[in-house]
Amino acid sequence: MTTETQTELREDELLIEPAEPTQPRTRPRTRRPDPGTTETGPKRLVRSATVSDRFNLLGAGAAAIAVSTLLFFFLTPMTGYVGWIVVSFLGFLLIYALLVSLSGNRQEVSDRILTCLLVSAGVILIFALVFVVAFALLRGLPALAHLNFFTETMKLAGPLDPLSMGGILHAIVGTLIQISIALAITIPLGIATAVFLNEIGGKFARFVRTISDAMTALPSIVAGLFVYAAVIQFITHERSGFAASLAISVMMLPIIIRASDVVLRLVPGNLREASYALGTTRWRTVWHVVLPTARSGLVTAVILGTARGIGETSPVLLTSGVTAVLNFNPFEGPMISLPLQVFDFVKSPEPNMIARGFGTAATLVLLVLLLFLIARAIGGRAPGVLSSRQQRSAAMRSAADASRITLRHMQREAAAHPIEYAVETPVEDAPVAPDPGETKPVADASPETAPEGAPDPPVRRRILPPRLDWGRLRHSLTTGRADPETPVDPDPDPDPDSDSDPQTEERSS
Repeated sequence: MTTETQTELREDELLIEPAEPTQPRTRPRTRRPDPGTTETGPKRLVRSATVSDRFNLLGAGAAAIAVSTLLFFFLTPMTGYVGWIVVSFLGFLLIYALLVSLSGNRQEVSDRILTCLLVSAGVILIFALVFVVAFALLRGLPALAHLNFFTETMKLAGPLDPLSMGGILHAIVGTLIQISIALAITIPLGIATAVFLNEIGGKFARFVRTISDAMTALPSIVAGLFVYAAVIQFITHERSGFAASLAISVMMLPIIIRASDVVLRLVPGNLREASYALGTTRWRTVWHVVLPTARSGLVTAVILGTARGIGETSPVLLTSGVTAVLNFNPFEGPMISLPLQVFDFVKSPEPNMIARGFGTAATLVLLVLLLFLIARAIGGRAPGVLSSRQQRSAAMRSAADASRITLRHMQREAAAHPIEYAVETPVEDAPVAPDPGETKPVADASPETAPEGAPDPPVRRRILPPRLDWGRLRHSLTTGRADPETPVDPDPDPDPDSDSDPQTEERSS
């Protein structure tokens, strides 16, 4: 192949067809309709109910009950109250949807049906809670009616003794001690972990968050077995309240970490940025800005963790032991709690012991409900929102800070310009010496009680503030100018050769 042919091939290879010009992509403009030509439909009132809606609900409910009653008791061989309730509810939804569709569109029908489903779910939950509390109270009422049930222990009472003997004081004390130790372990560890997850981050933080979420679903019996194998078998060699507290803390820790993590995420980021703009470090920002802002949410997280740990039975069953006496030492001897006391009571076939068990269960349920109500009341406020008492306290602290700053400014001004702060004030009222022979002193010579013709109270010069440079002040008064190079003499000694009094010279000057 010759050189000319190679050159022609290379030129043909270098020839590239020009690309077709492409038009720039432009976003289609959204045209807003003219307000005068558009018509908006009526506002959907999802939560409101008219008179027709109420009649539709009543009619659908009555029709559903009637149809299910006919099906279960007259037309078909179906039986059972649970099935009757389910069929009645399904029939109610179907009939109610048909009634609403007569006067509304498809969207309104779906809104009404979903509203009925949500309200029904809430009613079922409330009914279940009320049923559990009422059942425990009714079964345990014979034991709860006696005051000794809360003030005595089971040390001198047996299964055959009447309900007027024995109580659950030892279980109440054991529960409080175990929960207190568990809170002392989990509160600093849980809040510190939540701060680490939010403020530090990184791969290790994601790993810790995954472990914390996995521990939330940890079976309680596994926590008890872990503490039994790691602490009781190798360290203490006996069941104790401290071992039960460790098992309870394992169950409480993921709850506190998860709830605190969610609360700290809700703290506004501009608060952190404002703190950083003032030159503070990260940890001072966390301590003085983030944690005080999320205080109510953190308290709610702690209370939720406490409610979870106070009702645990499986870990306590393996670690604390059963006893009928009062034990205040969590490091020695068994220490029973309320859940374990319920388990111990209901194992007995005696009616009195079963009544004590239900009374203990009612006490535990009411205690947990009280904790949840407190958490709801405290956690209802958003992060940073203060209550009325906290607002009054903050206003008082702000006023005290303003007074302190103003006083400090006045002191600095007085130290810089002492002549301008020299004022004349009357001498405080001093008692007059009694005449010779009198046994009672004469009253103070105040302007109101002074006799006629008495001289006016003397006037002296007082310098504010009290701590001043007397040598610099005397030099200024004698020469008429302030010399900054005058040596400081805070307490000048009088001249021994002169007969004049320093105080007299100062007053005359």
